[in-house]
Amino acid sequence: MPEARVIPLRPDDDEPFAPVSPPAWDDQVAGGLEFLQRRLTGEYETDEFGFDPDLADHVLLPILRPFFQKWFRVETFGLENVPADSGALVVANHSGTLPIDALMTTVALHDEHPAARRFRLLGADLVFDIPLVGAMARKLGATLACNEDAERLLTEGELVGVFPEGFKGIGKPFRDRYTLQRFGRGGFVSAALRTGKPIIPCAIVGAEEIYPMIGNAKTVARLFGLPYFPITPTFPLLGPLGLVPLPSKWLIAFGEPIETASYGPAAAEDPMLVFNLTDQVRETIQHSLYQLLLRRTSVFG
Repeated sequence: MPEARVIPLRPDDDEPFAPVSPPAWDDQVAGGLEFLQRRLTGEYETDEFGFDPDLADHVLLPILRPFFQKWFRVETFGLENVPADSGALVVANHSGTLPIDALMTTVALHDEHPAARRFRLLGADLVFDIPLVGAMARKLGATLACNEDAERLLTEGELVGVFPEGFKGIGKPFRDRYTLQRFGRGGFVSAALRTGKPIIPCAIVGAEEIYPMIGNAKTVARLFGLPYFPITPTFPLLGPLGLVPLPSKWLIAFGEPIETASYGPAAAEDPMLVFNLTDQVRETIQHSLYQLLLRRTSVFG
């Protein structure tokens, strides 16, 4: 069985990322008017999955960016492990009651990777059933979590993101923070094997503390058809104010790629190999979470 590898934190990662200065106000106004003109005239494109780069760059990412830079103060490590112009499967831990970790990883790869990589997330059916949320998820580049879509995106050279813990990860109680849940049947490994694309383990620290889940109102969850209904120190006690995430300190690390091309597409049908690779990815992420927790000086520092 392949050995798990801890995601390395390189010494040069200690230097903080220097954000690019925002454009002058007149340039922002001109860009905004051009954006409105494109939306009104229909001079923008979406792909077959509904991804809308124009809307993502001018509306969605600017909304998320202040949370990334100022609220969570995200630091990234190991971006050199993410390819600049070829397909790869990024596999990350999932936590936080709401899937904000997926959104912050999207910003990290677009804003801090030298090639400004697009992150094509694979989401659960429930995400796309929620009015407005599902539509915006597709506009940002997400699609249904199925092997067919994952393989097509990987083959086209896209950077695909998967969170194998699913609702078990984001809906776990706070006492189980930073303990990975089961990774399912390893469908993401099969997609990587069939396309010969590398798997990049990703460890995210910080999301566990944004909505500390101290209870689960299961009756309410069943009533609304949800996998869980969280009770946190601020929600539902403070109403809508309780939806504001706590400003925890975030660290996101991308590990060394685990290559799959040498196995060949037929290896996707080998259940033992799929299990071993799935376990290797899971163990790598778990060990790396411990490493990042040691690196973080305080939860809100």
